[in-house]
Amino acid sequence: MRYVEWIVLFILAGLGIALANFVGFQVGFLESLPGILVLLVISLLAVVCTKVIPLKLPIVAYCSIIGLLAACPISPIREFVIDAAGKINFTAPITLVGAFAGMSISDQIKTFVKQGWKMIIIGIFVMTGTFVGSALISQLLLKLTGTV
Repeated sequence: MRYVEWIVLFILAGLGIALANFVGFQVGFLESLPGILVLLVISLLAVVCTKVIPLKLPIVAYCSIIGLLAACPISPIREFVIDAAGKINFTAPITLVGAFAGMSISDQIKTFVKQGWKMIIIGIFVMTGTFVGSALISQLLLKLTGTV
């Protein structure tokens, strides 16, 4: 995709996040705008990194690295990034991700059905394993840090 297409998609995603944040969590558009811009800039930088850096990592990895660097204690923009992103309820972007995922596979439903009932069982095991694994790691880390 060209950068112009990415920017248009990011603008649409930003508007969707703002709308979900407003409707679901009563956070005003102007109040959430800095956080949305921070998230979109991090995402756009990640897209640029995948094109420029010869190390072939997924965009999500670059997003994570850039976000961690922007919010790390030695970053000069740390406070702004944390405050701005703190105004975004992260279930708002997740709602959009689910919608985008549903739209992206909607034309492949017949292919999914052809996989049969085994694929449904595998999906259930994968989702359950991911949830249980995340819960176990979280519980272990919370106990190690003395939070629980």
